[in-house]
Amino acid sequence: MQVYKPTYFKDFNPTNEFEKWATVEVTNFENVPTEMEAFSLAGGLYAVFDYKGSGNDPSIFQYIFGIWLPSSEYLLDDRPHFEVLGDRYKNNDPNSEEEIWIPIRLKNTSY
Repeated sequence: MQVYKPTYFKDFNPTNEFEKWATVEVTNFENVPTEMEAFSLAGGLYAVFDYKGSGNDPSIFQYIFGIWLPSSEYLLDDRPHFEVLGDRYKNNDPNSEEEIWIPIRLKNTSY
């Protein structure tokens, strides 16, 4: 999961810092080990992209942010982004599969 500052994409620079979390979904926070932190992901609308390919290939993100998002009826929302790495995920393998979740909101909606 990636947590970006609200201006991260507006003032984009590859050297901009952001938070990156390794996460696992749980049903409650009753038994969180002391060396781990709990994080509640706020609900909302997400665009979900099924991606197949190496994690080193930035073309999917170039497509999402350079083509799909600007031509859609959506804006990027200020919530965490994340990927779901399931059984078909194979780190940096061209046959690897994952879901990419991008937070969005309708262009005519403000929060």
